[in-house]
Amino acid sequence: MEEPQMQRETPSRFHGYGSLFKTSVAGRPVVISSDPEFNYFIINQEGKLVQKWYMDSLSKTTDRGEFPTTVSADKITKYLRNLVLKHFGPETLKQKLLPPVEEMVRRHLRLWSTKESVEVQLSLLSMVFDLTAKLLFNYETDITQLSESYVSQLFTNFSEIMMCFPLNIPGTALYRALKNKEKAVNMLKGILEERRRAIPNRSHGDILDHVIQDMRDETFLSDNFVATTMFSILSANIEPIATSIALAIILLTDHPSVLQELRDEHEAIISSRRVNNTDSTITWDEYKSMTFTSYVINETFRLANITFGILSKAIRDIEINGYTIPSGWTIMIVPTAVHLNPNLFEDPLAFNPWRWKDLGSTASCKNFLTFGGGMRACLGADYCRMVMAIFLHILVTNYRWTKIKGGDIIRTPILQFPNGFHIKIWEMKSWRTTERVFTER
Repeated sequence: MEEPQMQRETPSRFHGYGSLFKTSVAGRPVVISSDPEFNYFIINQEGKLVQKWYMDSLSKTTDRGEFPTTVSADKITKYLRNLVLKHFGPETLKQKLLPPVEEMVRRHLRLWSTKESVEVQLSLLSMVFDLTAKLLFNYETDITQLSESYVSQLFTNFSEIMMCFPLNIPGTALYRALKNKEKAVNMLKGILEERRRAIPNRSHGDILDHVIQDMRDETFLSDNFVATTMFSILSANIEPIATSIALAIILLTDHPSVLQELRDEHEAIISSRRVNNTDSTITWDEYKSMTFTSYVINETFRLANITFGILSKAIRDIEINGYTIPSGWTIMIVPTAVHLNPNLFEDPLAFNPWRWKDLGSTASCKNFLTFGGGMRACLGADYCRMVMAIFLHILVTNYRWTKIKGGDIIRTPILQFPNGFHIKIWEMKSWRTTERVFTER
């Protein structure tokens, strides 16, 4: 299979240094690891030998302000974890989120099909913002008027400032990110205040309702904390999901055999509905039956490497292979080096979803770090997977598309599409059956 261009242009710095070595970043000693066993060990030592740590630039953009001294960081972390899991965890996905995800995807793809051309990533940023904002605080936008560039500007700064120098002066990436964060947080504070002034006892059942209720008892839940938390959830979801789906579309466009097998799987689901005389939205059982789709998603994540590095700080001396990592040093796990290791993934530069059929659980827990692991596992992983699967289902069964221009892929070190990816997409009228469920609402 043809290798994605992004990987042929990505040099490996691990050949000369091995899988575990020391370097320096901004004068700070850092241990870089691509060793699966060491990575697995470190990920599972959260709170014991290491604690999570972020670059100064990223910490500034996610800072939620001062907390009461009586509130521990552990309590705040536990609260946020439980909040996200309650509203985006597997059980909520199963019971509540499938229909709104499907409806939002159909709305946006229908809009795409009315345009002469669509720039895929920008359009996906708009879609994922609409969807996540709807689930967070019931935010409704007119998708024909929403500025895709505005969404991109306010909520997709994480990749730009992930490894930038923490210099907050005009013209720097951090300065732009903080200004955009300020605009977004002020907008979210306005939404919070509007909700509080709304009709009493009217429940939306979203995260904002949940937090407003908790604000009566939890002293650390200030307006700034709540708005910044909403900003962080939006930012952490919008860019990774949009970028991953965009890459999947590029890869499927370039690999027709993969696209055909994916289409066969989803058309079989549609055919089963017809046999059973059901005209329904996507069910949980159908979603869980999308086996080849899960292979495509895993392979896209493996090549996308949306997590550039997983950072921790040693809080005790760590003995490893006869060496000591001193307390206070930073440890960076590099998923890219693991995902492209030929000893772990045969022919690692090829887009080959079928490889996941034969990979065991070891590959998932030790060698596949897209969503971190252990206590650092991404709480939105299941949500991200479901959005991708539903999008692909609707795309391949209801639409066809052709490339107009773009599709180049680079890594700097974050995955980017410098020329965008422009397509013409049109609706297949013969597949309108499942559309009727939503258009008749």
